[in-house]
Amino acid sequence: MARCYSVPVPNRQPPCPSIRPNVWIVSDARNDAGLERALARLPRGSGLIFRHYHLPPGPRRARFETLARIARRHGHCVVLSGTPREARAWGADGVYGAAERLARGPAVLRLVTVHSLRELAKAHRARADVVLISPVFPTRSHPGAPALGPLRFRLLAARAQVPAIALGGMTMHRARAFGLRKWAAIQGLAESPTVLFPVHS
Repeated sequence: MARCYSVPVPNRQPPCPSIRPNVWIVSDARNDAGLERALARLPRGSGLIFRHYHLPPGPRRARFETLARIARRHGHCVVLSGTPREARAWGADGVYGAAERLARGPAVLRLVTVHSLRELAKAHRARADVVLISPVFPTRSHPGAPALGPLRFRLLAARAQVPAIALGGMTMHRARAFGLRKWAAIQGLAESPTVLFPVHS
């Protein structure tokens, strides 16, 4: 018998429009094994951006539902990388992606990726609620690619009309060292969450 992966997520009142997390963990194949532990250790009211592009549709939906349950148990916001319509159908609190993909569709929380002033303008036109500006620091995902650095990040963030999240090579140490209160990471949050956040704050 074929296994059914698409168990519906119950409709619920999303917490994100009111809380706007400061700390986000971004999922992919590299940090998948540590996500349950990381979600349990993040400060209550943090956020999960679910990507998992490496999985085919059925297993991807199943993994989303597993992680979404854990995230909500700890009071976290759950955002899906996809389209606004998919986010609504999956029961996510919001959607993540480039402005072009998020410009249309139902009214859900929109987290838009931004790499330049031009893309920031596109994000505003796409009704972004939050922008993730990257890469702030060099990343393992794109070795050798130029990074913005903290100064250029701040200049872009100052032009944003919505909360701006620092993404790209971010770790707790860098966030504290450069005074970046709103930040997101892939491996920087999943590798040692017990050290980063020993108790919920």
